[in-house]
Amino acid sequence: MEELPFLRELAVIAALGVAVTVVFARLRLPTVAGLLFAGALFGPSGLSVIHSSHSIEVLAQVGVVLLLFTIGLEFSLHRLRHIFRSVALGGALQVFLSIAVAAGTCVAFGQSMQRGLFFGFVFALSSTAIVLRALHERMETDAPHGRFIVGTLIFQDLCVIPMVLVVPLLGQGSAGESVGQAISWALLKAALVVVVTIFTARKVVPKILSWVDASRSREVFLLAVLAICIGTAYLTSLVGLSLALGAFLGGMVVADTEYGHRALGDVLPLRDAFVSVFFVSLGMLFDVQVVVRQPLTVLLLLLAFLVAKSIVATLAAMVMRFPRRVAWLAGVGLANFGEFGFVLCRLGIDAGVVKHDDVAPLLAGGITSMFLTPILVRAAPHVTAGEILLAPLERLIGVRGVDEIDTNKVALKDHVVLVGFGVAGKLAAQALAACEIPCVILELNAETVRTARAQGQAAYYADATSAEALGHAHLNQARAMVLLINDAQANQRVVNTARRLAPALPILTRARFLGERAGLLQVGATDVVAEEVEAGVEVLSRLLRSLELPAGTIEQRLVEARQATQAPGARS
Repeated sequence: MEELPFLRELAVIAALGVAVTVVFARLRLPTVAGLLFAGALFGPSGLSVIHSSHSIEVLAQVGVVLLLFTIGLEFSLHRLRHIFRSVALGGALQVFLSIAVAAGTCVAFGQSMQRGLFFGFVFALSSTAIVLRALHERMETDAPHGRFIVGTLIFQDLCVIPMVLVVPLLGQGSAGESVGQAISWALLKAALVVVVTIFTARKVVPKILSWVDASRSREVFLLAVLAICIGTAYLTSLVGLSLALGAFLGGMVVADTEYGHRALGDVLPLRDAFVSVFFVSLGMLFDVQVVVRQPLTVLLLLLAFLVAKSIVATLAAMVMRFPRRVAWLAGVGLANFGEFGFVLCRLGIDAGVVKHDDVAPLLAGGITSMFLTPILVRAAPHVTAGEILLAPLERLIGVRGVDEIDTNKVALKDHVVLVGFGVAGKLAAQALAACEIPCVILELNAETVRTARAQGQAAYYADATSAEALGHAHLNQARAMVLLINDAQANQRVVNTARRLAPALPILTRARFLGERAGLLQVGATDVVAEEVEAGVEVLSRLLRSLELPAGTIEQRLVEARQATQAPGARS
């Protein structure tokens, strides 16, 4: 029986990926870093355990398509509009500033404007897959810096459309006017294709999925979802657009139907498997010989990603009036090379804009930045030096810790300071209003603040980790403080700052996990509600009621459950 050429490589990748990931998990390092390391170590430029990379690259492209499809499933058109209202400007600033800095640097060193624009495009993109995975692992997607990063990454992915169209034109050497006309026509064509694809799919896809669902077959439903994913990607590729863009559009279309959550659950296992192959394939592109031959060049390019790009992203966040902590974390999260950078590099080589030797050091430095990103994202919240350095810039730009509070609207005495205005924050505010207890809401989502103010709430844009912001809220004259935010590190810093300003103030805070409770109590929280505990207690309560046990027995079991989890030393 003839051996398929990629089976050996695929088997080796699966085995090595598992082994290296397990080791990295034991070392408490991100799994993505382990997959990249496995590809670099055992690929053609490493120990050469994996010889042929072409077949693996094909499977990796499937992983990218599935990844962008699931990202589209998680970001429906409605949610995309909501995100873009608050961060589209920040994403545009990050992309265009990055292009300007990179292109200007290239031109200053004697490169042509075409090559400068090409390197600017590559430099502007960050890794959607790695950064989103890192944010998801830390449950920071809904934190202020997470929202900015996610919005910027989506904006970058959309920018890939014109970039893919423009790069081949840069190698034609045409006159500026004709190239400009060609670019304008290409962008118009892309816009028309996107609009037609979304309009057609929104009318057709719900009916197709409804027919498929009537068959009551999970296998048929999964095939239908894959057909939409791959079919949309293929159709967009026929008109010169990227496969990933088509997959992203297909995901957003399915997300707007009632079958979005089911489709996401069915596709996730396939996505995770193929995306793991994708990360290994990225690691295989790392060429050790390039590092040996040009160590200084690779190091400078790595610093360009980690430092220069971080500065650009931080500036974009601060221009959007995010406080320095959010800007610092956003800068670290976006300081890396992007998956679509590989696509642009191949296009640039094919179009004659650059040669392979020109991009080899860039790929080496970029892949290294991708390897370091999960580690840096995990370490950044614990490093306050970056925030301290941003303090003068924060004052220069005029970023305020809190908007001016209207003392005619809310009494700044015997009030409750409510930090965070998500679902839990809204419930708390409604209850306080019903009890005629004034409250001041501090929130870092500008759109949420505008909506709350329109509804008559005393909501203010504020960074509650700042002593200035809490001082403006008259924390020392408040009756209590309720902390309902998603950033675990910021949670501790707010409690610590609040306790210094108001030593006797009752501080009630929420934590996702029981393991965070001890740390919050140590820095000064009066009481901590662990989400996983309360969810478990509520499930237990409903279970016992459904079994029709006596009310006294149910109450006793619930008391025992809470005592077991909240006793000193109790851990998750």
